[in-house]
Amino acid sequence: MPKSCFNFCIFAPIMAKLRFTFLLTVALSLTAAAQNRADTATVVPHLYLRHLVSAPVAPDSCDSARLEKKAFWRATAETVGFNIGLWAFDRYVQNGHYARISFNTIKENFKHGFEWDDDHLGTNMFAHPYNGSLFYNAGRSNGFNFWQSELFAIGGSAMWEMFMECEYPSTNDIIATPVGGAAIGEVLYRTSDLVLDDRSTGGERFGRELAAFVISPMRGFTRIVTGRAWERRATTGRRFGLPPINVAMSVGSRMLVFQDDEKLAKAGGALRVGIEYGDRFAPSTKAPYDYFSFVMELNAIKTQPLLSRVEIIGRLLSRTLVDTRTCGLSVGMYQHFDFFDSDTISDTPLEGVLKPCVVPYKLGTPASVGCGFMFRYAATPRWSLDAYGHINAVILGGILSDYYRQYHRNYNWASGFSIKCGINCNFGNRIAINLSNRLYRLYTWRGYDYTADWSLTPEGHPTNVQGDASNAWFSNTELRIGYRLWKRLYATAGLNWYYRKSTYERYTYFNEDNWETSNPIIGSHQADVRLMLTYVF
Repeated sequence: MPKSCFNFCIFAPIMAKLRFTFLLTVALSLTAAAQNRADTATVVPHLYLRHLVSAPVAPDSCDSARLEKKAFWRATAETVGFNIGLWAFDRYVQNGHYARISFNTIKENFKHGFEWDDDHLGTNMFAHPYNGSLFYNAGRSNGFNFWQSELFAIGGSAMWEMFMECEYPSTNDIIATPVGGAAIGEVLYRTSDLVLDDRSTGGERFGRELAAFVISPMRGFTRIVTGRAWERRATTGRRFGLPPINVAMSVGSRMLVFQDDEKLAKAGGALRVGIEYGDRFAPSTKAPYDYFSFVMELNAIKTQPLLSRVEIIGRLLSRTLVDTRTCGLSVGMYQHFDFFDSDTISDTPLEGVLKPCVVPYKLGTPASVGCGFMFRYAATPRWSLDAYGHINAVILGGILSDYYRQYHRNYNWASGFSIKCGINCNFGNRIAINLSNRLYRLYTWRGYDYTADWSLTPEGHPTNVQGDASNAWFSNTELRIGYRLWKRLYATAGLNWYYRKSTYERYTYFNEDNWETSNPIIGSHQADVRLMLTYVF
């Protein structure tokens, strides 16, 4: 969806993530209540602190067969119906000029073709992929597999871009919406699967169905349409059974330090949710997202965005090379979704054209895929180590720009690669240490022309540009230490270092009576310190 859907989508990152956090807690509580605790089942942690929520249960063959029956026309109707409903909201509730479509606007969209849009980072990098997850789950909820459901995400996005707005279709949205939508959609679909239990009745059944609907609206809607929402059966009705799942939630304080001439600092509250779903060292598999990890961080800090980070790593296929009692090694292909957002902690913006932006960093990679490995070593039951590494192609990403300022955009669209690695250690079931790094290299390959006549476009600036012609590094190094206080309650301390370095091929600006050209290299960095209480479910 392009920026014309901005009025609808601007609240999506906040609302979607808040309700996801709340309902995830509800879902896990309901699941834990329905299953026997597996207090003795422990696995080497990928998420730093780890404990199985409940004993794994294989999916019932009757449930799998019933839920994998494909309903193409129903899935198509849900995809098209969602787009029409959203357009009606934009047109008759929001009274948006962009929703005043006609045959002429549709014809013009096809004639003009795609261009890069200038929406907020949160809108383009999270809200649009979230809407793509609804298209995706229209297919997933009607019996289609991961790859087939992606076609519904592509079709739903293309329908919106070409038909449902009178603004030109967006190049970035037709990539980010379906690809990022598949990552978010599969996580939400599998999470909703944990909640459902067709054996339950009364208030418990209503609570489960409501939670599943809010987590995955398309699945909830499909269950209502088909009558599954109130149908009582002898089996749970879960498509995936109950795989190994581990959840850690941290609440506490976060202090930011912005390293510029003023060395500014600001503190507030923070919430972090980490999930690991599935078995990392299962036998060779080609079922996407049988294993995934998910991290989300929320801020309660003045001047900072509420949603500061989302990371999804979903396994597409894998092969286990080593699997012994003490050692394991798995390699595979993974899909990645990353979102990092910050804002200034300064009350007075820095002055001067060529000074760094007061915002330390912004980054999103809604379309990224690559290969990786996972390794574990357990010398004794009380001492263990595991490590992981990934190298990925970033098909579409965005990173903070110091200069490009059009509409709501202050970042450059780009492509490139990323490298992720980390190591986790547990000592005596009492102390846990995690050290990790994420490194991104992004290239903007279509910069704007400063000599263009900005008056020729409706917005007053050249369209169809990725931003500044530049290349940039972004790195996040993270250290976390946890000490077990009581059972599954930990005191945790963390240190994060964010660093961005952008090299601009040419920045031309008007100085007095002359145009001058510079090739600036600008870096910005920020540290944060966290003190939190972590509960491992």
